[in-house]
Amino acid sequence: MRTPGIFIFGMVLAPCGWLLELVSTVAPGWRTINNIPGESIDLVLQQGLWDICKTFSSTRDIQCNQPDTQYFGAQIIQIARGLMLASLILNAIAFGVATAGVRCWTDKPHWTVAGVGGVLIFISGVLTIIPVAWYTHIMTTIFSTSSDIRVGYCLVLGFIGGCMEVLGGLVMSIGLCRRCDGRKPMTDTRRVPVPSVISGSSVPYYSKQTEMDLTRAKTQQDRRPVNTTTRARPYDSDL
Repeated sequence: MRTPGIFIFGMVLAPCGWLLELVSTVAPGWRTINNIPGESIDLVLQQGLWDICKTFSSTRDIQCNQPDTQYFGAQIIQIARGLMLASLILNAIAFGVATAGVRCWTDKPHWTVAGVGGVLIFISGVLTIIPVAWYTHIMTTIFSTSSDIRVGYCLVLGFIGGCMEVLGGLVMSIGLCRRCDGRKPMTDTRRVPVPSVISGSSVPYYSKQTEMDLTRAKTQQDRRPVNTTTRARPYDSDL
């Protein structure tokens, strides 16, 4: 079958957004802290939801698993963890539901199931955008040993992944609309009564086939061979 374009669009954006969300969740890069007092100038502290890493730009040395109870104890960190995990799980379930609805191996997709999958993908994208936007808004108010705080790459990846899921899920949810089920409207066919042979009309029934038969017979009769070898005897009327 030919898969509808809205389903192809959603089925491509959903897994791409899920991968970006996964990287954003597990990687320690939600914010970076530079110019830490009492530390080396080339030290960059990268903080995420689950881990904190020290990076030295001069030696390219990375040291992870850095403890920071005040940072991990912040309310936004706990909420962001829950929402990001919920988004990953919901997106995986939604992708399975959407796959069962699209059914590329059958003649027709199940528009309602695919639309429900699109709604779930949309919700998973919203669950990602909420913590990313919230964290970005209060990033400078979270406990830090330096005032030089910058946005990390995980926030960018999370925002892009969430937008991809929202857009893909919104497009796939169009399948819930019955007008977009790909079916042509039923036309009202009217039956025209055919007059029978025995009717009240005095004109006998005459068909096109009868005319063709008569024409064919007349043509064959006109094409009879004429015997030109026999000489006819002249009659008085010919003189």
